[in-house]
Amino acid sequence: MSRRQIALLFLISIGAVLVHGYHPGIEDAEFYLPAVIKHLNPALYPFNDQYFMSHARMTLFADIVAASVRLTHLPLDWAIFLWHFACIFLLLLGCWRISRLCFRDERAPWGSVALVAALLTIPVAGTALYIMDQYLNPRDMSTAAIVLLLAEAMKRRFVLAAIGMLLIAAIHPLMSVFGIALLVLLFLEFRRTTASGSKLAPAPVAASLLVIPWSFFPHSSPVYRDLLAKNISYFLVTRWQWSEWLGIVVPLLLLWWIANYGRKHDLPQVPPLCRALILFTLIFLAIGLVVCLPSMARFALLQPMRSLHLVFILLFVLLGGVLAESVLKSYVWRWIVLFLPLCFAMFFVQRQLFPASEHLELPGRAPKNAWVQAFDWIRVNTPSDAIFALNPNYMNLPGEDEHGFRAVAQRSALASIHDNGPVSMFPALADQWYQQVQAQRGWNNFQAGDIQRLQRNYGVTWVVLQRGSTASTNCPYQNDAVMVCKIE
Repeated sequence: MSRRQIALLFLISIGAVLVHGYHPGIEDAEFYLPAVIKHLNPALYPFNDQYFMSHARMTLFADIVAASVRLTHLPLDWAIFLWHFACIFLLLLGCWRISRLCFRDERAPWGSVALVAALLTIPVAGTALYIMDQYLNPRDMSTAAIVLLLAEAMKRRFVLAAIGMLLIAAIHPLMSVFGIALLVLLFLEFRRTTASGSKLAPAPVAASLLVIPWSFFPHSSPVYRDLLAKNISYFLVTRWQWSEWLGIVVPLLLLWWIANYGRKHDLPQVPPLCRALILFTLIFLAIGLVVCLPSMARFALLQPMRSLHLVFILLFVLLGGVLAESVLKSYVWRWIVLFLPLCFAMFFVQRQLFPASEHLELPGRAPKNAWVQAFDWIRVNTPSDAIFALNPNYMNLPGEDEHGFRAVAQRSALASIHDNGPVSMFPALADQWYQQVQAQRGWNNFQAGDIQRLQRNYGVTWVVLQRGSTASTNCPYQNDAVMVCKIE
């Protein structure tokens, strides 16, 4: 790439952040950010750290981010933001490189980059994933690396790509499995198109990657099976809505159409890539259906349908290239007519998701959200070993906008309903999680005696109550939404 092209890609990355927003402490940042914070200050989170350290001990994500903070001496919030921006830039760079290899028209890579950048926060079928989140997490880091490595595979540098895919396991083991499976299918498809051919059938070889010893997965408890059925049904494709199934069917149809387009326009890289993606989707769909069987519940944590994450990215790369080459061409007005409304629609959706917060919660910017203001006060004014209790469903309350308490306040807390995420990956946590959530049942009607019970049973020393509660009177901080109260 030339300097001019790199500069343009940089500007598009900035545009992607402006469209989709930045919220460093929301949703699953509740599990990833505290692990980084604890690496930097081990004295924090003396209670219930298993809900985020279970993830952290399996990857080097927290170690890498914490090391970058120590090395650069940047404040943590700035380091997190720069990592997030770097992931977006590198993802778009990988998309540009793949598109450049697939299409002859020099405009095609920019069509690919523009489409992916505009759709970063589009839902990936029924997987509860976006292409890239509005906060830093291991999946975004690994996704950017996988797309860059797939570009190397398109150049037939399969050994380099394979080594890189294995290294990605140190950041996100599941994404590494998806990347390796797709890499194998690409290798076999490219071999099949050569004169020598291949005697290996792609489907059985790729499926063999997923033969994992049964003993690796513990038997699931009744609590865990109930959790799967009621709270995290996105693991189970048979529980998807019909509209979510379109996220499987429509990409398959589009990939079949793009493969034909590539053959008609003599684009030799496009058909094998499309065939590999179609087979990749069908293989993991079959696995997804198998893990829905009651006897296979303990394998649900493999989350095979999240393989669609890579399918969506590469589909948009190919679709953007086709649009730029055959429709948009050099007509600037066509580019504007397509991408301006698309970006506005994505921006509008993000504002509806987080209406009580700034669209860009940038480092050093005073928070608009009342819950975040309270969490910030807690971080500065309460002891580092404090243990908090708050509504177990607080992340879904109006005006809270899914900000994680541990991620923002940097304090220990009783388990919340949102902690079902790590429980779904680590079934051994299920019974303990259930007990703590049940201990907070009926939170809206809690009185002083209920809070004292939490203190006796779990060592809770502080509570966050919604404004107007009478459960405590010693509340040194209050705002329009919440009160922060110390338990006597």
